[in-house]
Parts: sequence; structure tokens; C-alpha cells
Amino acid sequence: MTTATAIAPLFLSHGSPMTALEPGAAGLFMQALGRQLVTSAEMRPRAILALSAHSLARRPTLLVAERQHAVHDFGGFDPALYQLQYDAPGAPALAAELQSALPDLLQTHAMAGLDHGIWTPLRYMVPQADIPVLPLCFSPQASPAELWALGQALAPWAQQGVLILASGSITHNLRRVFQGGAAVDAPEVAESRAFRHWWAEQAVASNWPALLDYRRQAPHAVDMHPTDEHLLPWFVAAGAGGPASPALRLHESVTYGCLGMDAYAFGPRASALAAALAQKGRAP
Repeated sequence: MTTATAIAPLFLSHGSPMTALEPGAAGLFMQALGRQLVTSAEMRPRAILALSAHSLARRPTLLVAERQHAVHDFGGFDPALYQLQYDAPGAPALAAELQSALPDLLQTHAMAGLDHGIWTPLRYMVPQADIPVLPLCFSPQASPAELWALGQALAPWAQQGVLILASGSITHNLRRVFQGGAAVDAPEVAESRAFRHWWAEQAVASNWPALLDYRRQAPHAVDMHPTDEHLLPWFVAAGAGGPASPALRLHESVTYGCLGMDAYAFGPRASALAAALAQKGRAP
């Protein structure tokens, strides 16, 4: 395994596909986050291991193509969205390294494709597309505890310069969006606010048992996540960060009144990243 600086695993909420055209507060945060990671010799990743709510498989699967490209896995949106591209080098060597070390956990597939939950953040964070990307598909039937364990297995690579980038949504009830016809800047509904606040409190307190059992313990959990594939990536990044450090919320915002756009960092390097972003935010 290559010697490199540890990088904090991340969870980013990617929101609607329109985020790729209309960055809003979350997109502007992703740009600032990317500038911090890409321009810092201490934080720049050697590769990005990316998983998203939209790339799923029966068991954890690495997509090992030499080149990766944007997949337009949505319909009915602004035609300009389908013109956006994100072509990046793949990371087959990293895939071989991971699969060799974790043969009972990971399988590989010789295919390419970055779903919009991956390429939308990356086009803001790494617009030059010059960092290798390795997509990791996961099972939506896996429990939070199982995905935490997957993250723990991947933790050594976060300590060796690989950015583990998990993408989903901190709240995600599309029925509320479509039925309410809410504008993108609609005021946040009380249920979303209560859920996000509870989540951030438990995260900074390292209350992992409560978070792993969130569907019973969090307020409005089933309302905010009728199905939980958009929250499950959070547990992979959290597991990679480890239980010894709190999860830090780096950004919070909401679109359509109920789609939370919060971002989190995990592990021993999370506080340094949060401090660096705060310092950049205070700069004139």
C-alpha cells in the first residue's frame, strides 16, 4: 500500500440532478471543499473511492475500467443536463489492491460509469477530472451495521491517501417534493429540520448505537427516508472514519423544503479539514 497522508472520509448530499446545473449553497460548498482538497499538498487524494445511492449491486462491487464517464441516469430534466460530461481516469490498480486484500468482501466488474450522485459532486470538487475515480456499488438491502463494517474494512486506505467519498442525501422523501410542488428554495418542513438536527447532534457526540438504529430512534425517520438507500452511504464513510472520532457536519442546507444537503467528514482528519474550510471562509 502506497504511503500517503490520511484523508478524512466524506459524505455529501447530492440532491436533485439539477444540482449539476444549479449549484445552490451545497454546490458552492462542494467547490470550496474541492479547492481545499485539490490544492493542498497534505489533503490531495491519490484516488477517489466513490459510492452513491444510485450505484447498487447484490454485494460490494468495484467498477475497474481504465476510464470513467458520466452516466445520465435520470429523465425528464432540462436538456442541458444531458450535455454535461465528466470523464476521469479509472483506478484499476487500486481496485486490484482492494480486491486482493479483501477478497471475501469485494468483487470486481470490468465496466465504467459514474452515476449522477458521483459525477455531480466531482464536477464541482475536481473540475479538471485529473484524480482517478473507482466506483463502489453496494447492496441497498445491507443494514447500517453491515455498511459500517464495510467502511471499517476500507479504513486503511483512507489512511493511505484515498478519499472515500459517499454520496446520498441526509433527508430524501421525493413524494413530499412531487406532491407539494415545492420551489427549490421553499422553507424547510419541521420534520426535515428535526431529523437533521437530531442526526448532527448524535454524530458530533459519536452516538453510533443511536445512529445505527436511526429508523427506530430518530424523529420522523421513516418520513424522511421511506427507503434508506440515500442515507446508507453515510455509514460506509462513518465506518471508514472509525468510532474514536466524532462525525463533523461541514455544511447544512435544504432544497425543496425537505431534501437535506448536509455534508459530513469523519475520522481523525475531519477536524483539520473543518478548520481549513472555516479559515478559507473567513478569508477576505
